[in-house]
Amino acid sequence: MKRFKSVILILLFLLISANYAFGLGIEAAIGVWNQEPTGDLSYKGDNLNIENELNYSKENRFLGRLKIDMPLFIPNIYFMYTPMRFKGHGVKDVNFKFGDVVFNANVPFYSKAKLDHYDITLFYGLPFVKTATLNKLNIEVGLNIRIIDFYAKIEQKDLNLSEDKDATIPIPMGYVGFQLKPVKYLHIEAEAKGIAYNGSSYFDLIGRVKVFPFCPMFFVSGGYRLESINIDYADVDSDIRFKGPFIEVGMSF
Repeated sequence: MKRFKSVILILLFLLISANYAFGLGIEAAIGVWNQEPTGDLSYKGDNLNIENELNYSKENRFLGRLKIDMPLFIPNIYFMYTPMRFKGHGVKDVNFKFGDVVFNANVPFYSKAKLDHYDITLFYGLPFVKTATLNKLNIEVGLNIRIIDFYAKIEQKDLNLSEDKDATIPIPMGYVGFQLKPVKYLHIEAEAKGIAYNGSSYFDLIGRVKVFPFCPMFFVSGGYRLESINIDYADVDSDIRFKGPFIEVGMSF
């Protein structure tokens, strides 16, 4: 814990120094997202239902984001890290295939899945919107690159059967965001990232309410996030949704 506090203080010092030295606008936040998974997943075989067969349940995971408003005509930068980890025990009343292995019916199996993702967004604000609304509304548009660190494994230990799959999945996405400031210490925000092509789609929607209870630099926020993934990549076919509320603490200057 002491080392963690030291890292946070060093990071805070560096961000504030960058703000004063280069005139950067910086927002950083960490939080917890209550992730509820639903849908189906397959790898070169049969669809497995996440709720009823894999028996994945809600998980609380930390998340972090850093937003940097650059000077002049340099595009602004938005980083986000979202870990996703699930595991469970299930059983099916028929044989099923995952990868190159056929697993037996009526034998319990263990599975786990990881879908950590890393976002890098380059965006611009629309200056005429801020001007027209006296800085009450800001709209951002840009391009996001999402890298998914995917891993899935199924095993029946009693039968010595096991199969896994890992892949690094890059996904380009469009980005739109807006921030509404009806009063000085209350902000309402929304973000949308998405892409649709050849019958596949991936959308990530975030709504957030942010308040500044102590001073203009520090804030707390809460909101709701929904991800919908319908893609087929490297023999992994997914039709999955993640949804749930989140809370954050952060700073902006």
